[in-house]
Amino acid sequence: MKFNIITLGCKVNAYESEIIKENMLKNNFVESNLEQADIVIINTCSVTNVADNKSKKHVRQAKRLNKIVVVCGCSSENKQIEYQNMGIDILIGNKDKSNIHEKIKEFLIKKERIIQFYTEPNWEFEDMEVQKFSSHTRAFVKIQDGCNNFCSYCIIPYVRKNIRSKNFKKAIEEIKTLVQNGHQEIVLTGIHTGSYKTIENYDLADLIKEISKIKELKRIRISSIEITELNDKILNEIQRNSKVVNHLHIPLQAGSDEILKKMNRKYDLDYFQRKIEKLKKIKEDLSITTDIIVGHPYETDELFLQTIATCQKFQFSKIHVFPYSNREGTASSRMPMQVENSVKKERSHKLNEISKELEKNFYLAHLNTSLEVLIEEVFENYSIGFTSNYIKIKVEMPLFKNQFYKVKTIKYEENYLIGEVI
Repeated sequence: MKFNIITLGCKVNAYESEIIKENMLKNNFVESNLEQADIVIINTCSVTNVADNKSKKHVRQAKRLNKIVVVCGCSSENKQIEYQNMGIDILIGNKDKSNIHEKIKEFLIKKERIIQFYTEPNWEFEDMEVQKFSSHTRAFVKIQDGCNNFCSYCIIPYVRKNIRSKNFKKAIEEIKTLVQNGHQEIVLTGIHTGSYKTIENYDLADLIKEISKIKELKRIRISSIEITELNDKILNEIQRNSKVVNHLHIPLQAGSDEILKKMNRKYDLDYFQRKIEKLKKIKEDLSITTDIIVGHPYETDELFLQTIATCQKFQFSKIHVFPYSNREGTASSRMPMQVENSVKKERSHKLNEISKELEKNFYLAHLNTSLEVLIEEVFENYSIGFTSNYIKIKVEMPLFKNQFYKVKTIKYEENYLIGEVI
């Protein structure tokens, strides 16, 4: 039988979908496009109301196409009753994704709906191991799951549950396999990646140090890390380890202390600034990108202007802007002074314009320089790749995918630099 996987949301979901695909292929299912598939697997996201709605839209589409519908992920975990009422054939949450192929086999034999959720508060890390990312040059490795922070706006701790980490040796073996299969850049990812800590007391710095010994591995990237997790040990590893890329994604979420406190974030602007300044001293040519939520309850026009000023002051190289999404069951959803959607939309637009300006300035600072680029996409007349500090480079000739090239940047165009191979 033929299957198709639809993945919404984060890099963790992308990793888990790769596991689902590998297991399906090993069990004699055949991957195909949506129209030809007999089975549609939808790995859902619930980070915002928009993500929930997109997830449900894909379910309805698959149902209309008369497919066997399998649904898993954060949205199904969060909206269990709603999904149960949609007539889905196999419905699970965030556990047992690595076992979906077995549930499909069971459904095909018994022809009975399967609904499986878990109520215990503490989950163990679900062991998964990807052999190769067929659709990416970079390989994601999920080393951590769950979150205990309970930021007031966020539903994720409720749907991903407690913090837990991948076994240290298993993580290293998985990365070795991925490198042996051709991946030269590894992205360490998780719901709260910086909280990685095993029962043997290995942490993220230990893991980075160990995998950097793999000769063929050229780049180590952290998908995202909280400012509070950048302790001296991880900072020292970032400084001394040449394989750690010159890019960190550090969510700020708000540019005023008042809103940070309402969000239940664990730092203030002074703490954030001091860490950023320290990072830029220890890592040459570092790119720092961030997340900002606009329109959180209590965010006045004045406080939003503080956020704009803060982003400009910190000189982020890019801002991922999210309008605040009211997630039922979170502390923020019960707060007064909710911001109108039209205001959130206007503020998002303004901050996105600031982001474009900051990104352009960062790119222009690297014009007429020599950069090392890993090529990720190759077309008939051009190739696209990324530098260590995540500058998007376009070379106007076909090159070899998954190869490094020295490139001289000669021209800026929106969203990338034009380069010539040296």
